[in-house]
Amino acid sequence: MERLSFFQQICNRIYNYPEGSVFIIADFLDIANQATIRQTLNRLVAYKQIARVMRGVYYKPKYNSFLGEFVAPHPDAVAHAIARNYGWTIVPCGETALNLLGLSTQVPSVWSYVSDGLYREYGYKKVQIIFKKTMNRQITVVSYKTALVIQAIRALGIDNITQLDIDKISFKLNYDEKQRMLIEAKFVPSWIYEIIREICWR
Repeated sequence: MERLSFFQQICNRIYNYPEGSVFIIADFLDIANQATIRQTLNRLVAYKQIARVMRGVYYKPKYNSFLGEFVAPHPDAVAHAIARNYGWTIVPCGETALNLLGLSTQVPSVWSYVSDGLYREYGYKKVQIIFKKTMNRQITVVSYKTALVIQAIRALGIDNITQLDIDKISFKLNYDEKQRMLIEAKFVPSWIYEIIREICWR
């Protein structure tokens, strides 16, 4: 069987991505070198098969039939693509964590993340993404879900977290995630761990 060209292999992979997927050059390094990948992605942008979010970050457009137009990529997907490009571990924090866990319906004005990388700010269209450097153990020695819940509890604060918040978080976790969280989160302040225990015992 004749081997597909690099262009065809990259196109096939993107074709199999869900609409709205965000990707970077490094996601195709198992197929070709950087120059070939960049050239291919630039051709696909010119053909309007994909769109460029910012330098080095692309996405597969998603059509919203209700709005009758293509919608912008989700900021969280863009943030994770940027982090993947630099090899950073990131976790949403503040209002971003609350939004992604369904604890707030307010769309963040700034999408904020703690990171084991450098402090960086990025923007596209009207979206602003900020990465804040934090202690490695807060995000690299625990699972993503544990770190996300810890950041959400921090954002709410000891005096503001409600029983409804606890119930919502608990509902989003399966049994294995709860058991893992009880083990992983033992380094957090005692007031946060008490809330985590309440979440995980439900």
